[in-house]
Amino acid sequence: MFSKVYSGTVLGIDSRRITVEADISDGLPVFDLVGYLGSEVREARERVRISLKNSGYRLPAKRITINLSPADMRKEGTAFDLPIAISVLAALGLLLEESLKDTLFIGELSLNGEVKKVNGVLPIVYMAYEQGFKRCIVPSCNVREGAVVKGIEVYGVDSLTQVAEFLSGNLHLAPCCLQAEDLKPSREDTQIDFSDIVGQELAKRAIEIAACGMHNILLIGPPGSGKTMLARRIPSILPELSFEESLEISKIYSVSGLLDNNQSLILNRPFRSPHHTITTTALTGGGRFPMPGEISLAHMGVLFLDEFPEFNRKTIEILRQPLEENEITITRLNGTFRYPANLMLCTAMNPCNCGYYPDRNKCHCSLSQVRNYLGKISRPLLDRIDISIEVPQSDYKDLNKKGGRETSAAIRERVMKGRLAQTERYKKDRIHFNSQLTTRMLQEYCALGKKEEKLMEEAYARLNLSARTYHRVLKVARTIADLDGSESIQEKHLSEAICYRSMDKKYWD
Repeated sequence: MFSKVYSGTVLGIDSRRITVEADISDGLPVFDLVGYLGSEVREARERVRISLKNSGYRLPAKRITINLSPADMRKEGTAFDLPIAISVLAALGLLLEESLKDTLFIGELSLNGEVKKVNGVLPIVYMAYEQGFKRCIVPSCNVREGAVVKGIEVYGVDSLTQVAEFLSGNLHLAPCCLQAEDLKPSREDTQIDFSDIVGQELAKRAIEIAACGMHNILLIGPPGSGKTMLARRIPSILPELSFEESLEISKIYSVSGLLDNNQSLILNRPFRSPHHTITTTALTGGGRFPMPGEISLAHMGVLFLDEFPEFNRKTIEILRQPLEENEITITRLNGTFRYPANLMLCTAMNPCNCGYYPDRNKCHCSLSQVRNYLGKISRPLLDRIDISIEVPQSDYKDLNKKGGRETSAAIRERVMKGRLAQTERYKKDRIHFNSQLTTRMLQEYCALGKKEEKLMEEAYARLNLSARTYHRVLKVARTIADLDGSESIQEKHLSEAICYRSMDKKYWD
């Protein structure tokens, strides 16, 4: 007999439908799997066979052939165990074909018939919804993750026997339904607030501008000046995630296996802070079975690279392409995988090995040592950072100052106001932030008056700007104007934006 059921697999953060066909016929007793399979899928033969036996189903001494199509796409992972077992039961006549209609199955089987958790359920369920499936049967551990997708019923199951009884009509299961509060963004760790930071008003202002326009920022200063404290509080001034943003981020975390059992969505903007010993693959993604890296895990949030010069130079140079294109492309023998990387990069560093340059009372590094240290950051990479700000040591008076510090909530209100202006301006251009402006858009949205043109011309020559940094100054000036509620870029906005490139001149030249 012949049967057909449906499953899915993940490519990048998207999903493709997989058809699982089973045929049972006379011949030598054998259990064959075909269809360009990875090692985990080939091993499913033994898992499924023993799982069926321990669940009370006896396989006949016949030739059993399972085909996973399309046959030209490599199948990886363990999520095909459950659909293979169901296709065998249907081919044996133990399940009616009608019960499998418009149903997609995902799940790994243990030898005792238990259905175990798998990665990538959210994008697979979303694909099933788009292709018109009416229900998905997934492991109980993944059911809240899949139930995020509206318009399709998602059932959580614990065992192969439970699935078979449900499909036969002998067991009632209710689809998982999430409450509205389960999908509502929330603020995590309310103890982290900008009011904790004393002084550093210029750095706070620069971070506010960066958060408003999603600009990349470099914090440079001596040890203990508060660079890391400032960076860790950036998420507290970013707007809450919309449902669409939350769904997009959750797909990445689902594929990576980073969603907890009771977690349905990522509700807060990511803040990723990898150690400087991180490998290139861990940062960008990839591996034998391609997975998202830290760059993609920070999508719609913040990627914080502390001790920036200590990172392997080849590793951080990989940042160039995703910072320009807002996605990272990984090419492997089995295909090309694209992961989103629309993030705000925040980096922090000391100005020299000891950390105190240019304070010659504390710094004893030679100029060549300072140049060698700063030279670990290449000029092309530095050009992709919109804002460079110095974070000096706080004064004693600031440390003992009480009250009057601005909270994250107050800063966030201004950031949201600036972002609203950007959303309205760019609604026909399919971008959301000033940092995403193309060269053509700059001519339209960042036009300068005569005074501003003259100021920009002087700064271009004096600071030895490149064409890329020139464009980035204009983008930052546009964000400052938005925070000021101004329709056009004025001289004061441009002057402030130029100041955020002066660190390049002070330290690198």
